[in-house]
Amino acid sequence: MEDQSVVDVGDVRLAYRTWGDSLGSPVVLLHGLGGSSADWEAAGTLLGEEWRVYAVDLRGHGESDWPDEYGFEQMRDDILEFLDACELDRAGVVGHGMGGIVGCLLAEEHPDRVERLVLVETPPPFPPERPAVFTPEGPVDYDENAVPAVLAQINGPDPRQEEDLGQIVAPTLILAGGPESTMPQARLADMASLIPDCQLVTLDGGHRPHLRHPDQIASRITEFFTS
Repeated sequence: MEDQSVVDVGDVRLAYRTWGDSLGSPVVLLHGLGGSSADWEAAGTLLGEEWRVYAVDLRGHGESDWPDEYGFEQMRDDILEFLDACELDRAGVVGHGMGGIVGCLLAEEHPDRVERLVLVETPPPFPPERPAVFTPEGPVDYDENAVPAVLAQINGPDPRQEEDLGQIVAPTLILAGGPESTMPQARLADMASLIPDCQLVTLDGGHRPHLRHPDQIASRITEFFTS
């Protein structure tokens, strides 16, 4: 059964959905640019059979506040405060795309809060050969001002981000979308090589495998979290 709630974190209010037993081990799901917690509905329902699942609308997306001020560091701080507000000392963190970058930053800066980390089709912190672009699919449910702010950080990553991957101590799983993905798959392998305890698994499903194959994604996450 899915529940929807809101919580105040700093200067923004975050909306989130939950699945599973309230006493279960916590897993936090973070969506990609232009998405929302609804993207995780199918996978979150399946994960809720094993875990206490929290899927968050990041700032500027879905039912969360749209403050017209965006950056990965702010989103990281939002999620840190979200963990505090929900009294989650440690959690497994799963991020797709933009949400994976937020998860990386959280694991780097606050390693005591991230039990395990899963990155689904997450942009690696290297200057891209071709600038990333964003084309919305379906109805828009996000602040359009968030798009250029996020793309600017993806296309011009801080050089320290590459070095900081080595600070991630949480066991990490990178899920790549395979040949259908628009993301450079070889660079995901390069990113995996810089994270000390990291596995890279290539799936079908392109850039949004959690939407196309939620059962497969949920199975992979559960297997990784229990290994």
